[in-house]
Amino acid sequence: MTDLKQTLHNIAAAIVDDPSSVVVTVNETETTVNLTLSVAPDDMGMVIGKGGRIAKAIRMVIKAAAADCPKKVNVDIR
Repeated sequence: MTDLKQTLHNIAAAIVDDPSSVVVTVNETETTVNLTLSVAPDDMGMVIGKGGRIAKAIRMVIKAAAADCPKKVNVDIR
C-alpha cells in the first residue's frame, strides 16, 4: 500500500516556496482516511491554484494512489 501521507507531502513540497512549512496529518476512521494538508499562508494560493485546479489535481492523484485502499480517502487543504 502506498504511503499516502508521504505522497501528499512530496507533491505539496514540490509546489510551494517554503517546503519546510508543509505539514500533513492523518485522521483514520473505520471507513475513511482524512489527510489534512497545511502550508504557509503565503503558499496557499499555489496549492489551491486558479479556480481550484491544482487542489482538484492533488486530490485526484491521491485518490488514484489510494486505489488499493479499501477506505475512502479525503484531502483537506488548510
